[in-house]
Amino acid sequence: MIRLGTSADLAAASGVYRRASLSNAGDRDNLLAHPEYLVLGPEGLAEGRTHVAEKDGSVVGFATWAETAGTIELEDLFVDPGSMRRGIATALVSCIAEVLRAHGAERLEVTANPHAMGFYRAAGFIDRGVAETNFGAAPRLVLVLS
Repeated sequence: MIRLGTSADLAAASGVYRRASLSNAGDRDNLLAHPEYLVLGPEGLAEGRTHVAEKDGSVVGFATWAETAGTIELEDLFVDPGSMRRGIATALVSCIAEVLRAHGAERLEVTANPHAMGFYRAAGFIDRGVAETNFGAAPRLVLVLS
């Protein structure tokens, strides 16, 4: 079940965020060296920009969008490692896309982790360029919503 998250979901979403982030061996050492990047901020949940996926009453994934300078960004997309490859991330992106379409948005952009490129391409995102991140260059992608 996908639903709008609330501030009460912060602890569960934080656990998903940490486990999913550390599940990729290519990212683990950098993240452990910078534990501040393993802390999920409460803003997306508090501001109604986060949707969560639940299974058997537990949060197993979440997605957050943000708007900055006229660009709508998929800020977070995380699924608990034990629930990956079951369509949860796809359902979360679809939900966010529908919410944004209903508000007249035409595009959803993301700075993607390179290991997730297969997922993003399968979800319909197309290459837009490269962005600099704290951990180096990363692919920039866009999903056309209109």
